[in-house]
This record gives sequence, structure tokens and C-alpha cells, in this order.
Amino acid sequence: MKVLVVDDDAINRLILKKVFEKENHLVFTANNGVEAISILEGESGFNLIITDIMMPQMDGLELLAQIKLNEKIQNLPIIGITSGNIEYFKKASKLTFDILLQKPMDFYEIYAIAQEQARKGLD
Repeated sequence: MKVLVVDDDAINRLILKKVFEKENHLVFTANNGVEAISILEGESGFNLIITDIMMPQMDGLELLAQIKLNEKIQNLPIIGITSGNIEYFKKASKLTFDILLQKPMDFYEIYAIAQEQARKGLD
């Protein structure tokens, strides 16, 4: 599985990267949505994106919109994570994350959810 982890928190990025790499998955990381878009433009073959919502420069909602409007990558499963109010973010945009999870989180639970979402994306 090829995964893009987007989070302005270096510790969250590192832990998620290690969890996926432990299972031999290829992981790219970005500090914000701007970096994520740059990676997505330069790399192909991603199976999943995990993104924080509240980030500087380009937040997770803006990133979600950019991905869903891009025909090449619009079907990529996207897991949103936030320490904010999940119900607010579910209503904040017409576009939706495939899964929206609350921080703090169980990183291994995210891994299991990510595997399930990536399999759905392949169908």
C-alpha cells in the first residue's frame, strides 16, 4: 500500500509513518495540504491519504476539495483526523471524508481502518 500522511504535528506523522512502514507499506509525509498536493502531482499510485484537518497554509478541508476536484485522484480514499469537533467538520463541506476520526487516536486502529479503506478504493 502507498500512503500519504498529512499532518502539521511531526510526532503524529512519525508514528503513523512507522506503523505503516512496520508492515512494509510505502509512506510519504507532508506538513500541510500545499506539500501534499505537490507530492500528489509528482507521484502516482497512492492507495490512501490520511490527513489532519486543522493545518497551516492549506487545511484538510481545502486538501479534500482539491483532491475531489482532480479527476486523476478524486477516487482516492481519504481519512480525516482532527482534535476539533467532528460533527462540525462533517457539516462544514459538501465534500466528505471517507472516514473522519477524533484525536487523540489509536494509531493501530487507524492502520486497520486504512487497510479497509484502501481495499474499498481498489474495488
